[in-house]
This record gives sequence, structure tokens and C-alpha cells, in this order.
Amino acid sequence: MMRFTRLAATGLVAGTLACTGPQATVRPDKPVEAQEASPTPPPAPAEAAPTTQGARRFQVPVEYHKLDNGLKVVLSRDTSAPKVAVGVYYNIGFRIEPKDRTGFAHLFEHMMFQGSKNLGKMEFVRLVQANGGVLNGSTRFDFTNYFEIVPSHALETMLWAEADRMRGLAVTQENLVNQQGVVKNEVKVNVLNQPYGGFPWLDMPQLANSNWYNAHNFYGDLEDLDAATLEDVQSFFKTYYAPNNAVVVLVGDFESQQALAWVKKYFNDIPAVPQPPQPDIREPRQEKMKRSEKVDALAQRPALALAYHMPPRNSPEYWAMGLLHQILLEGKDSALYQNLVQQKGLTGDVAGGTNLLGNMYNYNGPMLWTLSLFHDADKSPETLLSAIDESIEKVRTSPVDAATLERARIKARSELYGQMEAIFGFGTADLLASFALFDDDPARINRLEDELAKVTPELIQKTAQEYLRPDNRTLLVVKPKS
Repeated sequence: MMRFTRLAATGLVAGTLACTGPQATVRPDKPVEAQEASPTPPPAPAEAAPTTQGARRFQVPVEYHKLDNGLKVVLSRDTSAPKVAVGVYYNIGFRIEPKDRTGFAHLFEHMMFQGSKNLGKMEFVRLVQANGGVLNGSTRFDFTNYFEIVPSHALETMLWAEADRMRGLAVTQENLVNQQGVVKNEVKVNVLNQPYGGFPWLDMPQLANSNWYNAHNFYGDLEDLDAATLEDVQSFFKTYYAPNNAVVVLVGDFESQQALAWVKKYFNDIPAVPQPPQPDIREPRQEKMKRSEKVDALAQRPALALAYHMPPRNSPEYWAMGLLHQILLEGKDSALYQNLVQQKGLTGDVAGGTNLLGNMYNYNGPMLWTLSLFHDADKSPETLLSAIDESIEKVRTSPVDAATLERARIKARSELYGQMEAIFGFGTADLLASFALFDDDPARINRLEDELAKVTPELIQKTAQEYLRPDNRTLLVVKPKS
């Protein structure tokens, strides 16, 4: 199961959208025990201000290329360990999957492990395993990704294998029926038959959003999964799994010129395919608080979650929300933890963040900032909501002090580096691929700290006043079955 840093830290089960079972996640008997070491960064330009007081500027090497067929290629060389992360990202996630085909993007992620032109069923997995590597795939809001982390000598083999399934996946009726059953079982096991299944990562987008593309059950309604036809799957593959809708990213120990030559050798002759217009995924401004209740027959304790609509991605307010998250919710020094846990004893923990299926950087559309907690039955939702408001209103009514702001920047910087190092260093590849897909600019990975450094106390207060207002939130109360 693939989990990004935030998911592992909060215990959320959002990672279940990744493929599970032997066809998706394979690790050798003795996993590679290697930690990505940062290359020595080049000196910062004289005119560039540090992101935090006395902080050392970190630079990720980035080479960016585009093939004749539109395939984006990102290379980031790091010779600190003899391994390479290979990622192939397709610009299709469950946010824009076809209507009446909920869960289709996720279903197709499973199909990608069922064989290709030159590799039979399960042979892709065995190939990675034989080379001492790990692999996985996942479906997210705005992309579907596949990756392998292998010893450096296996790089060419992995590029050949990824190109083979981009060129000719084995889309058959037998494979479709088989994977429909696998996905339906995954939904039942990981959501329907679990206490707090889908809370809040699957529940909240459906409750807080009003645009179907953002609000449908992206795990998939069982009826829609059954209705998928072979023609649907073949059309989906031909349209979205095209080189001009994809990024290949390499991070690790390789010679850049040779690596690029291999990418061209195996991918350049795959033809581009015209892409359909992107649907309108905008969300209207929320003008009234929404409240929902959910009875969970398997839950032992009540739970509560709040979700606020985020500012537009890459706006000044977006960066301010990134720091507000650090101030309010991240860590035991956060305002909400101190108030709800340490001072009032209303809960044992409070968790959440922006984009519960990833992080604040790897999405491209409307998003929610969510917090959630579990509590004893003698604590009412109104009591908890009052305490939450008490903490949030402080950042809405007055600017944060300089020390609080600097601490938030340091925490955000630390979290960013943690994301880069996640999954044997694959987190860096994830950010590079996301910025190539969404911004056509993978090098922006080296400007994230600069954007955080621009945030002022005044901007934080202004952002909190607009985006943390009560009318902009959705409340979900989970009650155990009595």
C-alpha cells in the first residue's frame, strides 16, 4: 500500500486508493535499507534571500525535456546511493473521470498491472522484483502514477517495461472482469467493512463540494464498476495513457545523457493522441456552513471532522494557508493540539491537512483543508466546535507574532524535506512530476521555500478571515450505532 508522509503520520486510510495485493505492491524479501542523502547544494545566488533565518538553501538538480510526441521528461541526478526512482505520471485522476463511471480511474490503475505487449500478466511485477526493486501505483485527484525504485543498473530495463505498457496494455475482457472483482472487494474490505471507513478522506469531498467532478465517490459506486465495458476501458487507455498526457521522471544515480537517450529510444515512437477538453472543476464560494451526520455501526467512539475550502493553488493566500496549517494543526505545538488536547482534554489528538491523499503541492484544482478527531461520548460536537473556533478565531482577529510565523516556516520547510525523502526518496520524484504535469515547470520545486518566505502576518490574517470563516466549512459528525 502506498502512503505519503502525511498519511502515515495521521493514520488515515487514504492510501487504500493505491492498488493492493500482489499485482500492485511488491517488495523483495530483504528491502533496500537505503536513505536518500541530499546532494551538496550549489551556493545560492547573492540576491536570493534565505527562506528562514540562517537556513541553508537546498537545491534539487532538475533537467527538463520534451520529446517530439509530447512526453515530458524530468531528470534529477543524485549519486549518493546506487539506485534510481522511475515514475510515470498520467494526467488523469478520479476528479475528471467520466460521469456515471465513478471509480473508473482507479479501476484502470489496476488494469495497468495485467500485462502488456511483451510482458505477460504479473511479469512486470516479477521483473522489478528480480532486480531487487519495489513498485506501486496510485490514483489521486489529478493524476494516476506508477513507480519503481531499483538499483541503478536496472534503469534501462524499467524504462523499456514502462514504455511497453504505455504502448500496448493487455486490455481484455478477462482482465477487466477480474479487476472489477478486485476493486469491488477492495472497496468492501478497506471502506465498507472498516470502522470509520472513508472518514474523512472519502466522505468530506462528497459533502463539502458541489461540483460533481469534485464531489462524487471517487472510490467508485459498485454499480458503476459493474457497468464498465471493455470498450470503455480500451477507449480510456487510448485517450489518457498517451505520451502527450504523461511525464517520465527519473531521480537517482544515472548519467543524464545516457538516461535521456534511453527514454527517447523506448518512448519516442509512441504516437501522441488528441486530448479531450478539460471539464470545468471550479467550486463556487461557499456561503453557508454545511452539517452532516453519519452513523457508523462499526465505530466505538464518536468522531468529528471539519473541512474548509482552500484558496486557489499558487495564489498568495494558498501559501498563507500552508503556514496556517503549521500554526493551527501540525505538531504538538500547534494551537489546536494545545487547546483541545493539552488544555481542555477533549480528545487525544487532532490531525489533518491540505489534500489528505497527498500533500499541499501535488494536486491541481479545488481542495479542502481538513481536520479530524475522535472523542468520548460525553463530549458533544458543540463543545468541540466551540474549542476549535476559539483557536481559529485568534488567527482571524489579530496578526500572528514574528516568532510564531518563523516557527511555522521552519516546520513547513522540515515537512517539505520529509516529503522529498519519503518512500526511499521517491517523494522528490512525486513533486517533480506534479509540477511538470500541472505547471510545465518542475524546477519550481526549488522555489517553494521562497513562496513561503513571502508570507506576512497581515496576509495570514487576511487569509484566515476569508477561508477559515464559519460559512466556508463543512462539519461531519460520526456517531456509533446505539
